[in-house]
Amino acid sequence: MAPVLLSHDVYSYVDYARLGLVHGLNPYVHPPAAAQFDPAYARVTWIDATSAYGPLFTLATYPLAPLPVWLAVAALKATAALSILGIAALVARVAPSHGVSPLGAAAFVALNPLVLIHVAGGAHNDGLAMLAATVAIAATLSASEAAAGAAFVAAFAIKPLAAIAAPFALLNAVRAGNSPPTGLKASYLFALRPVGRMLLGAGAAALVLGIAAYAAFGWHWLDAIGLAGENQHRSAHMSIPITFARLTGLDPTAARATALLLFAAAFTYLLRRTWQGADWLRCAAWASFALLLATAWLLPWYLIWTLPLVALSRDRPLQLLTLALTAYQLPARMPL
Repeated sequence: MAPVLLSHDVYSYVDYARLGLVHGLNPYVHPPAAAQFDPAYARVTWIDATSAYGPLFTLATYPLAPLPVWLAVAALKATAALSILGIAALVARVAPSHGVSPLGAAAFVALNPLVLIHVAGGAHNDGLAMLAATVAIAATLSASEAAAGAAFVAAFAIKPLAAIAAPFALLNAVRAGNSPPTGLKASYLFALRPVGRMLLGAGAAALVLGIAAYAAFGWHWLDAIGLAGENQHRSAHMSIPITFARLTGLDPTAARATALLLFAAAFTYLLRRTWQGADWLRCAAWASFALLLATAWLLPWYLIWTLPLVALSRDRPLQLLTLALTAYQLPARMPL
């Protein structure tokens, strides 16, 4: 019920929706500055930036465009809070089958101070993206591969990096399908093997979302993926590579490039470990954590990208490292 805390990104969400529905402008082509008279514009921070968010999220915000700005913001704040509760409920439901305490796993996600302050308090869409990703994780663990594939596509279509666990889940499905089927299952061939079901669900969701996105935005929505990648050229003062460069005197560009190379190596190693039979969820959790360490554009609400995975990982060192990163990020973006 409090006003939006610290970040004004939620006003950009509203402004992009109003650009499309009220002003007839494509938010992937036109920045907020194209409609400076709009009531949402006064609180927008990135006035010259086109939307960097996925088409599913943008389309989902369109029904909020006719509302007064304060009411649209309140709806998005409620969506963020409910997304966190949804993630916590899913994690708690899955936890026992994975040998994890339901209460501990839910608290690890929902009571993280960065989640409370920034995701709920700031109404960031990372909560909604990770809700879709957590649905995909839960579906994978319950052998509902088609639903998992569709949910991973939905997460990607909200915020691409939220779907970082997808390659690990897919490799796990491939491995599960490598064992010869027996009995009645043998007659279904590849189509009903785990990897086939996952790809079928992902393909169907991608087709539906792709048609809707093209109808609304043409191919311009693909620019959002490139725009998100360009964020690596920006620097957050308390990101790990930039902090390391600041403390050692290393050139920030070199630190950023080295961190990305190390992440690529770690990601490849973790994929290989998954293929060799390691727990795919634990590998995905380490990959998501490594991404947070490697990015030079680390914002405190990005911690939610890794929390559901780490909560279910059964990896105490990784959980302690995640809590340490949380503590380090507490002062970030605070007006102190």
